[in-house]
Amino acid sequence: MSWTAEDEAAILDTIDRFVANEVAPIAREKDLADEYPHELVETMKSLGLFGATIGENYGGLALSASTYARIVQKISAVWMAPGGIFNSHLIMAAAIERFGTEEQKQRFLPLMAEGTLRGGIALTEPNAGSDLQAIRCVARRDGDGYVVNGSKMWITNALNGNCLGLLVKTDPNAEPRHRGMSLFAIRTKDDAGNLLPGITVNKIKKTCYRAIDTAEVVFEDFRVSAEDLIGGEEGRGFHMSVGGLELGRINVAARGAGIAQGALKLAVRYATERETFGKPIIQHQAIQLKLGEMAAKVEAAKLLVEQAARMYDSGQRCDMEAGMAKYFASEAGVFCAQEAMRIFGGYGFSTEYEIERYYRDAMLMCVGEGTNEMQRIIIAKQLAAREAAL
Repeated sequence: MSWTAEDEAAILDTIDRFVANEVAPIAREKDLADEYPHELVETMKSLGLFGATIGENYGGLALSASTYARIVQKISAVWMAPGGIFNSHLIMAAAIERFGTEEQKQRFLPLMAEGTLRGGIALTEPNAGSDLQAIRCVARRDGDGYVVNGSKMWITNALNGNCLGLLVKTDPNAEPRHRGMSLFAIRTKDDAGNLLPGITVNKIKKTCYRAIDTAEVVFEDFRVSAEDLIGGEEGRGFHMSVGGLELGRINVAARGAGIAQGALKLAVRYATERETFGKPIIQHQAIQLKLGEMAAKVEAAKLLVEQAARMYDSGQRCDMEAGMAKYFASEAGVFCAQEAMRIFGGYGFSTEYEIERYYRDAMLMCVGEGTNEMQRIIIAKQLAAREAAL
């Protein structure tokens, strides 16, 4: 199915209503209580968000990355956290759709598109984040399957979801290290919602990104079927995982741009209402300088996100462009949230005002899906490679 411009506009209008009617009224309450938004997730299912980028053949909406990014921006401008629920899920789905066998696609993707299966991507470990090749979680071949031992850290959807894309070492002695890595698509719960034997999930308490389950996942002699090895071939997991991160980085970039836009909107509204020295503070030049720079960064971030998304849609390699978008947009989110806090002054530190949540949430975007330090290195390496290819 090919979405027309009118179709996409209608989708975005639906998202606007969803944000206004479903997201905005609960964001502060759920965040402060650190309470998972179960009702919101049910609405997200009905809107098809869990199948946003999954192909139509498997029950998804098959939206372009460009439209998907705009959806994420709209939601994140009010509350960043819900975007994480379907981001990790869609990274897992993308890995299965791009690299899985047809049997794996049929087994996972239709259920993922409808939200019956909600997944995440289990890459990071306590001692392995940006350096994925340093993971220690091992899957040892045992008969017609594998036995997994090890732990994963900072895994979204681990507690309330029921499947994971699990990166492991199937050959810990392989050189180079990435050749010993494999990716599995696993169910973590039975049909009754109980964790399968050999899996323990421990929720992590966080300063930001509250209400969304982020957890440590421990595997102790957890049995995995050989049929769950994505693509049916060992040694390709690193490539599969890194490829899926392009979409994840576009999502994080969109969330950073959304945070920046939302913080700017709150700051403008407050500066219009708040008076000092007999006039609204938006009439003071010091505040105008802040707002002007914030607005420019918001628009620049949105343009970089759009560029990366369009390249992803065209099938071109876009690790540099996704890295640029993720780096700049997330830093724009931090900048705008911080400047908005300064504009709010003392009131910014009160939970009665939502800007403090933007301030807390913004920094996570600089770390998630690859630190911004790593993004700059990726950008520089790609610049060098592209220059050498001329």
